[in-house]
Amino acid sequence: MNLQPLNDKIIVKRLEAEEKTAGGIVLPDTAKEKPRQGRVCSVGDGKLLSDGKRAPFAVKEGDRVLLSAWAGSEVKVDAEELLILTEDEILAIIE
Repeated sequence: MNLQPLNDKIIVKRLEAEEKTAGGIVLPDTAKEKPRQGRVCSVGDGKLLSDGKRAPFAVKEGDRVLLSAWAGSEVKVDAEELLILTEDEILAIIE
């Protein structure tokens, strides 16, 4: 199934969480936090402005991004967990 986000929405797939701490301690699944980094899968057409034009996105497909802690709405598509969010919930592009 393909998802095409509408208007100013972006679809992001979370990147895998770290399994070890910096000191080398292996974390069990219950101690892991949700990853705050993700990869942009697809973007909508952009926010509709008052003059009828669309505002371009600062992110594009394939960008690695840093997300806010409670960003977006989680959806499951074909056993794959994705986030649907707005560009405002993306804090930075990781290069």
